Amino acid sequence: MSDDSDAKQVRSIFISDLHLGTRGAQADLVLEFLRAYDAPQIYLVGDIIDGWRLKNGWYFPQSHNDVVQKLLRKVRKGSKLIYVTGNHDDFLRDFTGLQFGGITLVDEVVHETADGKRLLVIHGDLFDLVVRNAKWLALLGDWAYTVALGLNMVLNKVRRWMQLPHWSLSAWAKAKVKNAVNYIGEFETCLAAEARRHEADGVICGHIHHAAYREIDGLTYINTGDWVESCTAFVEHHDGRFELIRWPQGRLRGQETAPVVASTRPIPVPDLVEAARTTLRPLDLARILGVRPETADRKAR
Repeated sequence: MSDDSDAKQVRSIFISDLHLGTRGAQADLVLEFLRAYDAPQIYLVGDIIDGWRLKNGWYFPQSHNDVVQKLLRKVRKGSKLIYVTGNHDDFLRDFTGLQFGGITLVDEVVHETADGKRLLVIHGDLFDLVVRNAKWLALLGDWAYTVALGLNMVLNKVRRWMQLPHWSLSAWAKAKVKNAVNYIGEFETCLAAEARRHEADGVICGHIHHAAYREIDGLTYINTGDWVESCTAFVEHHDGRFELIRWPQGRLRGQETAPVVASTRPIPVPDLVEAARTTLRPLDLARILGVRPETADRKAR
């Protein structure tokens, strides 16, 4: 099952909000993390491929494709991949329930931990009133967030030149701005209530790009964060204990800092190609999945 012989073996991996297809995605760091950790079950908790951005213009460099191929390679080695859809990859939601190879598409799923707890795994956007009721405003917010990321990149280039550590503008705003703090609190409360409705012991989600691990009214709340700024994920150890991994701070001893280029051997995934056909151009999706262009084009026809 192991993808890399020196990878640390855990029971489960939970990762979300990679936003592959955007310039802000930290694909090289994702590759490092996927090389360092391996598990028999990997949960992708939404917003893995950013369909919103890809519809407006193609951007999918080799490093982003390498992340996809790295995950597929883990599946070939025996890992089960549970892909929980999010709002940025909502083009997949009409096709949840599909299974191909070791990959399962779902909107939500209950994960049972090693110590017998039941945790609802869901992206969380359905509890964001802006996304649900005013998608145009969500798109505007997404644009503003992208602009803020661009400004933050310039700022951090200056900080690196001054030998100062990385600083996140949006993380600072989330912690300091009252409305953002209130929004995060309300989001967490809603997700905990949804877990209770499912008679679960807690919830694992993403969406708000704010990693957290806390108890809310007797329920476990875990947010996996993101790989645009904070670069965080959760792993479940074999005793049922959860650990927040911050990357690259959480590199294992001896872990190389150079990104790993995963195998790019084409793997046909016709069901997923068909699922995204109405949202992304066939040749664009072929580039993401490593499917030969003529195969994808024939499927589209």
